[in-house]
Amino acid sequence: MPPEKPPEKPAAHPAANPAENDVPSAQILVVDDEVDHAEVVGESLRRLGHVCTIVHDFPAAQDELQHGHFDLVVTDLVMDTELDGLKVLAAARQHQPSALTILITAHGDVPTCKAAIKQGAYDYVEKPLDLEIFRTLVQHALSEVFLRAENQHLRERLGEEFGFEGIIGTSAAIRQSITLMKQVAPSNLPVLITGESGTGKELVAQAIHNNSRRSKRHFVPLNCAGMAESILEDELFGHVRGAFTGADKDRQGRFEYADGGTLFLDEVGDMPLVMQAKLLRVLESGEVVRLGSNEAKHVDVRLISATNRNLMEMVKKHEFREDLYFRIKGAEIHMPSLRERPEDIPQLARHFVQKFAKQMEKPVPHVTDEAMQALTRFGWPGNVRQLINVLQNTVVTSDGPEIEPRHLPLEQQAGGGQEAAQSGIELRGNLSLDQIEKQAIRNALGITQGNREAAAKMLGIGERTLYRKLKEYGLK
Repeated sequence: MPPEKPPEKPAAHPAANPAENDVPSAQILVVDDEVDHAEVVGESLRRLGHVCTIVHDFPAAQDELQHGHFDLVVTDLVMDTELDGLKVLAAARQHQPSALTILITAHGDVPTCKAAIKQGAYDYVEKPLDLEIFRTLVQHALSEVFLRAENQHLRERLGEEFGFEGIIGTSAAIRQSITLMKQVAPSNLPVLITGESGTGKELVAQAIHNNSRRSKRHFVPLNCAGMAESILEDELFGHVRGAFTGADKDRQGRFEYADGGTLFLDEVGDMPLVMQAKLLRVLESGEVVRLGSNEAKHVDVRLISATNRNLMEMVKKHEFREDLYFRIKGAEIHMPSLRERPEDIPQLARHFVQKFAKQMEKPVPHVTDEAMQALTRFGWPGNVRQLINVLQNTVVTSDGPEIEPRHLPLEQQAGGGQEAAQSGIELRGNLSLDQIEKQAIRNALGITQGNREAAAKMLGIGERTLYRKLKEYGLK
């Protein structure tokens, strides 16, 4: 059978202006072992204003994918071997996860291409190429690539302005914690999260996992509090059949289940000393042995731990192993209590009221100034968790367009103490309600670089209300 002729070369003319196309200029990798065919494909894409890199085999393609940056990969399916195109697809998904891949194939290989779409290919086109159809397919693929990139950019901007992975606040304390979360997330450092109960330590661990290279693998939480040594050992390491009475089948432990992902040990300070030694051995060796087995299994797990206790004090009292303490504390993130960031309470309150109202398919009620003052005055010993529970119950029981103090539980109506409720002036840390509100506005304006519209949105209030507050507090 004579060799297939490449498509007719397009007439030469100056490259198109990218501004005249539907999508911006893109970086495209073309992989084809037929030199003439590759040049025709490349020229047809350059005419659209795109920058093309052309290679003729899988090793060269793999090198470009490892060291370059591409928005789109166009590859022949069959080159030196029938699997070369699929190898290029796999390498592109590994090294250029934001890029899309288009396969070029002969008619007989269409079933393989359809299977490749299930493996992540964007689409395929058959030989001989109809250049107009091919260019349209390329433009559609690039439109999707750039739309995804724009959405990711918007998500990142929203994260920077209004919180991070559900962690909300504009106070200096919470912004410092969020900055550290973003810094440590891409690494493999073990992380120790400290803070009182209810401050959102598991949310922090989940956020770190979601923004790490392990995000597509399991996030496995385990609360160590109140667990007997034998139960905790079985939970962490698993067992084989017959290891103990009732062990009728093999069971995978949390370490094995988290392989390639993240293991989150909450309340690690409550772990018995004997188990601390066993945990340290696994962290040092990277191997787990199931109960009743002699076979060690290698695991690749990132450990994130959390505690509401002072581990350094426990080390001094010989209640926590010093070597384990330094092993789990690669980086430490402190989650501040609500007492340490009272200026975040109005923003948190408005966020959760809106969330619960939408869940219950109710109109979103307005939190009156008096109700917000009561929420801000309260000490919140249970921190954000307690605030969430109160607001959820309040949204359920409120019977009108506004949440007033009467809708709050009696404890919160008092604002955190009879004396504070009566005076309404001196609060935690000698801050008045006006001072707390003023600081929240300062924080929001600082983050939005003085943009009043964005600051009002962040604070959950109208722009006119913000303007009135700025005049009232003499802020510029």
